[in-house]
Parts: sequence; C-alpha cells; structure tokens
Amino acid sequence: MFIDTFEFEALAHTFAPTEFRIKWTTLPWEADEAFRLRRAVFCAEQGIFARDDRDDVDERAQQIVAVSCIAGMTEQVVGTVRIHRIAPGEWLGSRLAVHPAFRRHGRIGTTLIELAVRSAHACGCDTFFAHVQQQNVALFQRLHWDALGEELLFGRPHQRMRAQLEHYPPCATPHAGLVVRAEPPR
Repeated sequence: MFIDTFEFEALAHTFAPTEFRIKWTTLPWEADEAFRLRRAVFCAEQGIFARDDRDDVDERAQQIVAVSCIAGMTEQVVGTVRIHRIAPGEWLGSRLAVHPAFRRHGRIGTTLIELAVRSAHACGCDTFFAHVQQQNVALFQRLHWDALGEELLFGRPHQRMRAQLEHYPPCATPHAGLVVRAEPPR
C-alpha cells in the first residue's frame, strides 16, 4: 500500500526500513504501487500530467522498482523507473521517480539508474539513453552519463543523455536485483 509522506513520517518513529531491494517488477502489487508512485510524482507533485502519466510505452517497457524492506519482508514501493528497447541495441530509460519521504535515504535513485542500465546491458543494449529533467543532470553526470543536448518535453527542459556503458557491467539477475542498506535520513 502506498504511504504518503505524512503517514510515513508518523510511522518512521516506530518502523524504519532496514534495506531497499531494487529489482525488476515481478508481482502485481509492485506494478500497481509503481504506477501510483508515478502518478503522485508526475501528476500531483510536478504537475506534468493531468491525471495519469501512463502511455503506450508502458505496454512494452520493463518496470523496475525499489521496495523498502523491514526485517527482510517487503513493505512498499518507494521508487521506480522503466526501460525499453527503442531500436536494435538502443534502450531508453524513463519515468524515474522516488517517493519524497525516501529521497534523502541514500542511493535509491542512483541504484534504480544502475539496475536500469546494467539489466538493459545484459539484454543486448549497446547504447542507453534517457531524457533527464534539468535539476537531475548533475546527478547523471556524476554517474557517468554524457549530455547530448537540451530538449523540451512536456513543456519542461530536459537533457538528452547517454550512459557510458563501460561503467555499467551487465546484470543477468535483474529479478533478484540489487540491495541497498538503509541509511538514516540526511
């Protein structure tokens, strides 16, 4: 179940995630929560879309989620991104979103990006692109991405970027994914 920021902060005094598992979506509740998180970020918070951000890409994209875990048990989706092949050897990542209450918990967003590129690399990706909102360009550059030029998408400036694949070894186990230990909020 999706917990809004206020509810999470109230619960944080009692329960706190011990780790986050970043993995390909495998269960229906993970997909439902990822779409709910995307609506919260891209519709309610940022106002990019009116009611829903889903499009025809979702029908062919692989969704990736960051799931919080307490005592080894999955609890809620706190981040998501989707990837899909756009041409032979070329992949695109999009709709990267992290729940506001978890944006200062360390490496959730960066690990979503890492698994997105690494798993596409394992699927035959030679070139991985993303359209990155301007406020996130510096993060992507620190993660070994090259800026290719500015574009206007959904009325907002974005930077077309390409991952330096030599920094992203293939991950052949995206269903198991990667684990990030929880850090206290900064």
